[in-house]
Amino acid sequence: MWTAAFWKATAERAIRTFAQALAAVLVAGATNLLDVEWLAAIGTAGMAALLAVLTALGSAKVGPPGPGLTEIPGGRGHGPAL
Repeated sequence: MWTAAFWKATAERAIRTFAQALAAVLVAGATNLLDVEWLAAIGTAGMAALLAVLTALGSAKVGPPGPGLTEIPGGRGHGPAL
């Protein structure tokens, strides 16, 4: 999370998500470019891009391992996850 590579990849994902969400809203909400509610479409795509950034931040491996959904508990008395 503290590297330029992380932020470059995160920006790329956010831009891709923005474009996909905008395309989905444009296709679903209007029959031509004059019927598009542009403010709502761009707002929806912006929210999707923000969620992509928050997802990247949430999945960054920062700090010690903890009780996450994909982690296997370690230590004595714990067997492999099924």
